[in-house]
Amino acid sequence: MRTIFSIETRGPACHDFTREVAAWLRGIGAGDGVLTLMVRHTSCSLLIQENADPDVQRDLLGWLDRVAPPADHASMRWLSHTAEGPDDMPAHLKAAILPVSLQIPVAEGRMILGTWQGIYLVEHRRAPHRRQVAAAFLAG
Repeated sequence: MRTIFSIETRGPACHDFTREVAAWLRGIGAGDGVLTLMVRHTSCSLLIQENADPDVQRDLLGWLDRVAPPADHASMRWLSHTAEGPDDMPAHLKAAILPVSLQIPVAEGRMILGTWQGIYLVEHRRAPHRRQVAAAFLAG
């Protein structure tokens, strides 16, 4: 079974879409198997991360901005890919260090996530985007 999740973003943020994925698995009558998620863009990422304290997401985004600040920042003036804006190439760098696909085991139709884990699309660009995440469930 396959589907596409569409996620609206409004700038850098962690967008939790765990509930949508869980609802889809229930809707298709998933049993035991493996769920694969892959973001269909090169300037955002997927992540399984803590969903209890929003400071975790804020700290993660802050760290990513220190690792790869916008191209107009003095430390990043060496970047040559700037045609799509000063945040585009840093977004690609962030997507290169975070995962763009995830595999999650599923038992009796439920993802085997830890108590405090959620599935996030991590937006790296400043402008709003509609992101697509491809999902495939393979029954085992």
